[in-house]
Amino acid sequence: MKKTLLFLSGLSLFLVACGGSSESTDSATTSTPAVAAKPAMDAGELLILKSDCLSCHHKENKLIGPAYQEVAAKYPATDENIAILASKVIKGGKGVWGAIPMTPHAKLTEDDAKTMVKYILSLKK
Repeated sequence: MKKTLLFLSGLSLFLVACGGSSESTDSATTSTPAVAAKPAMDAGELLILKSDCLSCHHKENKLIGPAYQEVAAKYPATDENIAILASKVIKGGKGVWGAIPMTPHAKLTEDDAKTMVKYILSLKK
């Protein structure tokens, strides 16, 4: 048992010592791999990710509440619809998508709710 533990400890130390940095100090041989540019995340999507929305909603599939793409298909992206839906996000609601009510999100500002709704409505296929 002691020999096995000693062997594994020595092997671990050897691997740590040999696993050093792969960076070279010679600038002539150093190459930087090309990194593909990742598109910036929409502000509304970021707000949704930081909230509890994803516990009931999904972008493409119905969970407890409708999928975001279903909402986008139902509502044109007009200023009036954005204001109505943002109000529903803040105050909560029920009956439009079934019997299960949407809980209120009173801590959201109207501007944040509108930003989230604009993102959701942009998902229309």
